[in-house]
Amino acid sequence: MGFLKLKRFKWQYIFLVLFLIFFLILVLEYLTLPDVKYLQKENPKTTSLIQIRNKEYRKKGKKPVEYRIWVPYSQISPYLKKAILVGEDINFYRHSGIDLEEMKESLKIDWKKKKMVRGASTITQQLAKNLYLSPSKNPLRKLREILIAFQLEKNLTKRRIFELYLNLVEWGNGIYGCEAASQGYFGKSSSNLTADESIRMATSLPFPRKYPPTSEKKRFERRRKLILNRMLKYGFLTQEEYDSSFAPQTDTIQLNQ
Repeated sequence: MGFLKLKRFKWQYIFLVLFLIFFLILVLEYLTLPDVKYLQKENPKTTSLIQIRNKEYRKKGKKPVEYRIWVPYSQISPYLKKAILVGEDINFYRHSGIDLEEMKESLKIDWKKKKMVRGASTITQQLAKNLYLSPSKNPLRKLREILIAFQLEKNLTKRRIFELYLNLVEWGNGIYGCEAASQGYFGKSSSNLTADESIRMATSLPFPRKYPPTSEKKRFERRRKLILNRMLKYGFLTQEEYDSSFAPQTDTIQLNQ
């Protein structure tokens, strides 16, 4: 009995030490979080992701390429906003920075596959990562991402978070934001994007440099149809708009990348 008590005490001690270490890391990360309040009224001049991409260009001996055109939330196509919600974060207006249900489902799939195959980052988390962090999957980086996401949700409105996201997200090599992407790929302002063009924009977001909105690859097409079906399911498309998305595509403009 004495041995069992000693063993139980040992594991309790180990658990306590691990908990204290985690708590100290959490406190340290929280104390060093960036101040996001300025984003209430100011647009960021650059982001961590843009700086990382620029460094990648320089390492290859190339001049950094950066296409960005800021556009107000009110001037962005409703189709694009809805397509991105469907493709990236359907619970955006209901969660407070992280989607626990989506995270739980993601962990189940990752555990089953024995590797990270499904992301569960919300729009707010993606914005936090783009603004301040690296694409690394390091657990500490992920923890910091979650803490910054909470800060963004605390200090900014959902509309402002979504506006920042739409204007800063990467949409190809050197292309940042929906306006630059819309003009580059479709030759029009993001306010004039059709339902199908908006769905194509949303489809490319997980891997924008590999699958641009004009892609015709099979994996891209499978995801496009998935988002298209969800748009119809949630009432974001009429049946006529849904059917027209299967019509042959017209010529589009390609940026020189």
